[in-house]
Amino acid sequence: MSSSTVEIREALATRVEVGEDTLSVELDDGRTIAAPLEWYPRLAHATAEERASWRLIGGGRGIHWPAIDEDVSVANLLAGQPSAESQRSFKKWLAGRPRTGRGRKRSGA
Repeated sequence: MSSSTVEIREALATRVEVGEDTLSVELDDGRTIAAPLEWYPRLAHATAEERASWRLIGGGRGIHWPAIDEDVSVANLLAGQPSAESQRSFKKWLAGRPRTGRGRKRSGA
């Protein structure tokens, strides 16, 4: 009986787009993965300019947004893992942000 080995290759990010409700990441293998922005509260509360200012880290293994100190790994996106930041940490971060012109517009607000 013959057996074949499957070589698992790590997918790397090549491009990132953050919309009003979705984080989309293009991978070097041709796939695009998307996650709800609510999984990443810092991104959800960031300005459009902050969302647009990202850089790849670890050769594409992750994405970093310097202005909001947010990191998202490709492995966690592929695994369907939202941010693991505690509510306490997030609330402290949010309380330290300027309030004018920041964050998402909320309907009815």
